[in-house]
Amino acid sequence: MLVIDLKPFPVLYTERLKLREVSKADAEEVFFLRSDKAVLTYLDRDPAKSIDEAIQWIEMINEATKKNEVVTWAISLKDQPQLIGTITFWNIRKEHYRAEIGYALHPSHQGKGLMQEAMATALDYGFNKIKFHSIEANVNPENRASIKLLEKNNFVREAYLKESWYYNGKFLDAAIYSLINPAN
Repeated sequence: MLVIDLKPFPVLYTERLKLREVSKADAEEVFFLRSDKAVLTYLDRDPAKSIDEAIQWIEMINEATKKNEVVTWAISLKDQPQLIGTITFWNIRKEHYRAEIGYALHPSHQGKGLMQEAMATALDYGFNKIKFHSIEANVNPENRASIKLLEKNNFVREAYLKESWYYNGKFLDAAIYSLINPAN
């Protein structure tokens, strides 16, 4: 079975970014990402209603990180500490060496290749340090930008689930993308 040790928390760098642990100081930015209509367009979840909800989420993910169940990075520009997005491995199934990846980026930073940098670095860490065998993404099929990002990183669509998700009075489709560790 996969053994994960996130102590100390893995801080990662790209050409333009720093991926670090999310802290309570990020509450306002986390609240924005979890409540903004543009960010939530394809995430199919209710928006956060308060900073307190953002703080609770931060506490929840930090506790899960301490238990080596989740790793969520705050994405910030190297020269600015403000959180501009997040990228996470969650739904980790240690017995299968598999995790799900999720990510969100502030709209003002989209379209600049920043999430590509963050994803390439997170995938490298996931495959080469954590030793995942495979990583999956569950995507709203209408989210072309996310699908393009996944395909650029060699994810392939494994499944298309018709009306598999119920949200806001509607049954929604889901696309499952997966990437096997390229070293295997």
